[in-house]
Amino acid sequence: MSRSSLVFCGWLLLVAVAASSGILAPPGEWYAALVKPPLTPPDWLFPAAWTLLYLMMAVAAWKVTLIVPRSDRRTALAPFMLQLIANGVWSWLFFAAHWMLIGLLDLLLMWGLIVWTIVTFSRYSRLAAGLLLPYLAWVSFAAYLNAALLVFNAPWH
Repeated sequence: MSRSSLVFCGWLLLVAVAASSGILAPPGEWYAALVKPPLTPPDWLFPAAWTLLYLMMAVAAWKVTLIVPRSDRRTALAPFMLQLIANGVWSWLFFAAHWMLIGLLDLLLMWGLIVWTIVTFSRYSRLAAGLLLPYLAWVSFAAYLNAALLVFNAPWH
């Protein structure tokens, strides 16, 4: 197996670890009982969208890893790793702990980290940066959904 293939498999594995939080902390009955905001997509769309986004994330990190000199990799990939951690934590905060406000704050942090990642990746590869734009759009939409769920299901609503 080539070095490039190994690097790609490594990134796929790492994003799969983040993705596993969504499997280990599924929406369940609590989420089903919430009052949903307008524009809430059907349940089947979430895993389909996330699968594609995680794949694009892995490709972006793979491209940057291959391009960036070894001495600069830590700096180039740090924002990606931080956003991946924030990504993995969200499902636990929102679905497992039912902490909608903390989940929203995590999404806002994730949004900023994704922007930082896109800016950083754009220094090395426009393709890698561009691959993260749908992710940024989806997280923006997820922030809307999270905020609306918080408001629509607040005790005072």
